[in-house]
Amino acid sequence: MDTRTMKTILEIGETIAVEFKRCGNGIESDVYETVCSFLNRFGGDIFLGVLDDGTVSGVPEKQAPDMVKNFISCISNPALFSPTIYLNPEILDYEGKKLIHIHILPSAEVHSYKKVIYDRVNDADVKVTATAQIAQMYIRKQEIYTEKKIFPYVGLEDLRLDLLPKLRIMAANNSGQTHPWSSMSDEEVLKSTRLYSIDRVTGAKGYNLAAVMLLGKDDVIADVVPAYVTDALLRKVNIDRYDDREIIKTNLIESYEQLMEFGRKHLPDRFFLEEDQRKSLRNIITREMIANTLIHREYTSSYQAKFVIEKDRMYVENANRASQQAVLTPDDIEPNPKNPIIAAFFRNIGYADQLGSGVRNLFKYSEVYSGKEPEFVEGDVFRIIVPLDEALMNEGTTQSTQSTTQSTQSTTQSTQSTIDEVVHNMQGEIEYAIMQLMINIPEISQKEIAARNGLNLNTVKYYIRRMQKKGMIEREGTNRKGKWIVKQ
Repeated sequence: MDTRTMKTILEIGETIAVEFKRCGNGIESDVYETVCSFLNRFGGDIFLGVLDDGTVSGVPEKQAPDMVKNFISCISNPALFSPTIYLNPEILDYEGKKLIHIHILPSAEVHSYKKVIYDRVNDADVKVTATAQIAQMYIRKQEIYTEKKIFPYVGLEDLRLDLLPKLRIMAANNSGQTHPWSSMSDEEVLKSTRLYSIDRVTGAKGYNLAAVMLLGKDDVIADVVPAYVTDALLRKVNIDRYDDREIIKTNLIESYEQLMEFGRKHLPDRFFLEEDQRKSLRNIITREMIANTLIHREYTSSYQAKFVIEKDRMYVENANRASQQAVLTPDDIEPNPKNPIIAAFFRNIGYADQLGSGVRNLFKYSEVYSGKEPEFVEGDVFRIIVPLDEALMNEGTTQSTQSTTQSTQSTTQSTQSTIDEVVHNMQGEIEYAIMQLMINIPEISQKEIAARNGLNLNTVKYYIRRMQKKGMIEREGTNRKGKWIVKQ
């Protein structure tokens, strides 16, 4: 290691992958605890002869070779390390002092030191005693997809097959043509999407965890993953508790819809045109956040997932099978689906895009929506944080109200003109909200449109007739079995 690199490491200080140890009187137990935690996490570098603040104290020059020998002896002793390991410490000269550098690669196994498992959290070595946490470490090491776990006693009667007709229509609309699901039976759809699979190791056949999470009945989901829940919270006034809350425990299809509705309920939708087409920035951003937290979650974890809207930010967080500890950017993020079966299902029905495109969309549209970039934090808990700026987000929706106040102070004529503008904008917002529902759920009923938008049924009927006259939408089929076609 060259002097410049060593100087940079000392200036940065201790991190999740760098540890300093004084070791003035020999190597003590805390060094081996760090070795264990690095093995169990992402690996790292230990420097013996350095104080916590980065000051180089050095190790006794004559004792350095013996310290290396004792270190190698300890890590190869099965009574201390299980399983044992081999490392090759290096004695360094830095500013006239001796240091010992130990480089540790992440291990494919879970290690213990003196029968205690250690994990690395930020710059600390933490004892891991909870069974659930230990299980998560094994899952992370084995790189297995828990969504593929088969439940042999789950049958068709345990799944929400009533959702499949709607999902077939959504898949066809998303593909822009006839989708293969359209001509398949229910069982063929489930098999083609690998929700019914075979364990090639044990030979077991049946519906897997992905099937239960996507289409399982609520009681079946509760039996298979008792800790599963997504907590949607609004914290703008009462930040210690919440202003509004929804606890969502249903299948992922309906969870997505409920979380999207929570976002529509509590977030403004800034007016935005892209290539002469209006786009809902709110829907684009919340769609990517919600799809991510549902698709890439580690469902075997007891950690409670959240979708939180605050005054200056909103975020989602969920348990994660981490491959690194880092803040991610569009340049360094690599597609790494934690649940590829669930991800593929969501892409089929248009609830998610191809891997990586969602990240780019969030960075692109978050700056327009709130003026700032989002933050992706990869760890055992995965977080997406989108900053919020209420003044910027309300641009185009609050201006009409401000204009009304100003014109009221002038003349009756200008006041009436402003009111007309407000009414016109309000009508456009309602029409846009109805069209978005028709695009996402073409077979949606007028009653459901009214319920989702908090409108009177007669009001919805009025706007639909108006939109049909303007050529914006048309109805194909009957009122009971038809679907909506959006023209613009």
